[in-house]
Amino acid sequence: MIDNFKSGFVTLIGRPNVGKSTLMNRIIGQKIAITSDKPQTTRNRIQTVFTSEEGQIVFVDTPGIHKSKNKLGDYMVSTAQRTIGEVDVVLWLVEPTTFIGAGERYILEQLERTKAPVILVINKIDSVKPEDVLKAIDTYRTEYEFAEVVPVSAKTSVNLNELMACIMKYLPYGPAFYDEDTITDQPERQIVAELIREKALRLMEKEVPHGIAVSIESMKYRKKMYDIEATIVCERDSHKGMIIGKNGAMLKKIGSQARVEIEEMLECKVNLQLWVKVKKDWRDSDFLLKNFGYHKKELD
Repeated sequence: MIDNFKSGFVTLIGRPNVGKSTLMNRIIGQKIAITSDKPQTTRNRIQTVFTSEEGQIVFVDTPGIHKSKNKLGDYMVSTAQRTIGEVDVVLWLVEPTTFIGAGERYILEQLERTKAPVILVINKIDSVKPEDVLKAIDTYRTEYEFAEVVPVSAKTSVNLNELMACIMKYLPYGPAFYDEDTITDQPERQIVAELIREKALRLMEKEVPHGIAVSIESMKYRKKMYDIEATIVCERDSHKGMIIGKNGAMLKKIGSQARVEIEEMLECKVNLQLWVKVKKDWRDSDFLLKNFGYHKKELD
């Protein structure tokens, strides 16, 4: 690597549903983290890698910081909080509004504990007037000494180049952590499970989505094709019925939509088989949380 090459870790934090995963996917140019219009979609710490001639940025997408209601929520919040103290740059995503609520106040308290430069990213600027963006900037600047303030639209890619330049400005000099072809540290099985969960999130409403997890039981490659068996786990018998749907219609729809994106990611045909099981109160079970991949190895 050349002597002026930069590399470092950058975390994306913010309240649920501010667009962290959408922004990260847009920067990387490939779907790694799932997205939906429902809060708390991201549950794990997800790392993606952006490499250019100037340097390498390892993005750490974290669950939204929120008031937890169970052990899964505790895990998600702990993951986000711990990550703030481990990175070179913090990106705090907010929406273009002058209202700073209790959730934002809580994040401001967490930011007081970091020594890393904090870049305020005002997302979704495509949804408001330019003067509203300026008002939001003025409001937040009185609350914290940000290294930079960058208004962007993750949805339309507005100002993303400016954001990348700001991030690179604050990274230390050093060699790359990953080879230039790496885009994520996530195992294929985990990405497959998340793509299935995303389709369930988007297709179903009410309380069911928060109470589901996806477990990949088997993933085998044969004759230019993957055979994948997965189980959607829910907390109640009534939820199981909703996930399956009348004559299996909902489950078929989830599987059909997930298969398209899984094939695109794996670049081959996929035979996807889905089942649904009930595991009551799995979100409060340490054993089941670990079994579904929500463990605290990076927090210990």
